[in-house]
Amino acid sequence: MDYLSQSVGVREDQRRPVMPDDGSLPSRAPRIICVGLDGILVRTDTVVERLLAFLRTPCNWTSLWRWRTWGRAVVKRQLPSSTSFDLALLPYERTLIDYLQVQRACGRRLVLAAADRAVADGVNAHLKLFDEVIATDGIRNLKGRAKGDALATRFGPRNFTYVGSSSHDLPIWQQAGSAVLVNAPNRLHDKVANVTSVERCIDDRPSRVTSFLRALRPHQWLKNALVFLPVLTANALRDGSAWLEACVMFAAFCVAASAVYIVNDLADLSADRGHPYKRRRPFASGDLPLIVGLAAAPVLLVIGLALAQSIGTAHIIALYVACSLAYSIKLKELPLVDIFMLAFLYTMRAIGGAEASNYHLSPWFLAFSIFLFLGLATIKRVGELMHLKRRAIRTTARRGYDADDIAILQTMGVGASFVSAMVLALFIQSHSVAVRYTHPELLWLTVPLLLFWQCRLWLSTARGFMHDDPIVYAGRDWVSRLSFATALVIFVLARGFYSPAG
Repeated sequence: MDYLSQSVGVREDQRRPVMPDDGSLPSRAPRIICVGLDGILVRTDTVVERLLAFLRTPCNWTSLWRWRTWGRAVVKRQLPSSTSFDLALLPYERTLIDYLQVQRACGRRLVLAAADRAVADGVNAHLKLFDEVIATDGIRNLKGRAKGDALATRFGPRNFTYVGSSSHDLPIWQQAGSAVLVNAPNRLHDKVANVTSVERCIDDRPSRVTSFLRALRPHQWLKNALVFLPVLTANALRDGSAWLEACVMFAAFCVAASAVYIVNDLADLSADRGHPYKRRRPFASGDLPLIVGLAAAPVLLVIGLALAQSIGTAHIIALYVACSLAYSIKLKELPLVDIFMLAFLYTMRAIGGAEASNYHLSPWFLAFSIFLFLGLATIKRVGELMHLKRRAIRTTARRGYDADDIAILQTMGVGASFVSAMVLALFIQSHSVAVRYTHPELLWLTVPLLLFWQCRLWLSTARGFMHDDPIVYAGRDWVSRLSFATALVIFVLARGFYSPAG
């Protein structure tokens, strides 16, 4: 019986892959290969990406509300064109592209059966791979059964191979002569094999659990340890309830910060893909579907607010999230505004710890933290610019700086670092320290120690070693850890081992 005319279903030979081991033309396979775009040829959803780019401007939100009843096809047409992101930087499924190139060399015809016409044509112009493009026309959305009917009408039932990745593609495979599965769930393989032959299974995407954990950026949680500073500076080392509430605040900041990191990654997809390191982030690389981030961010935010509410500090977390979102959406693009906002976000962690533990920060501590964190925020930005300069890149997307700004930023940042040491020295010689500490003269040792630590960070930045947040960098740097431990010992000795907590 001719392969294209045989009925679909349960024959054992239909369930076996028809792809030969040498990568040449599969036996009995249709000559036409139709390839889906979103989640298949590219490891992302271009419609969601365009929607996120559109929503980055708040005045566009009302437009989306008007479109809510128009249908997916019309919304696709109304969204910005493919120029809203760089098609060359999309996370393409390279293993599939290599496979398709081999099949085209064997004489098969390649068809891109995609979503929006502008995006599909742009992708094809970039890849120069497909012989034909079939896309949504703005009236009918080509997905699932509608796409299957369109392809069967165009090429004939069983006369095409379809490359897909999800259960939404099952109605298409029911009309296809064979199938290629790309990063499809294991449970889908048998369902597809029951309706058509499987040419090839491509599966090179890492575990979603692992990718999700990476998206939470747990290494960044080290910054939230700033919530413990008020307890330490108040000499309340023996106050168990204060430590417990500070721990809850730490957890609230960690969960809320992870929600903000996800939102930041979703808002910065194009910019991250143009960055030598950030392009490996789970959403930018396509390792994690965008819909996972859209669902996880609000859930994490609610958990963070609930934890903070349990100790009466939900307003701190709410303010932190609001400022962080403003930074992610717009403020990071404004020069100087971005580093002052970063410094404020650092300081908010210490303020949150003070609110949770009921050991409020003194004006001296606030002045010290403002200059310290301003210096650290500047280190972070200078580190990014130094790395780009070494790669002969003058500017980067969604940043208000270029390589020529490095010198002035270094001047401002180093100045802030030295001023923080001066404020610490003024605090040490104040009357409140003399009253609170048994041996206040020992605290003078922390001034050169703090200055040494910050100067080391600046030197590491100038030499190109600062690839991350400076506090995260310090957590991995043995000299920084030794400096922190030494400072803690100095504070304990200055307080007096047998002195009551004050």
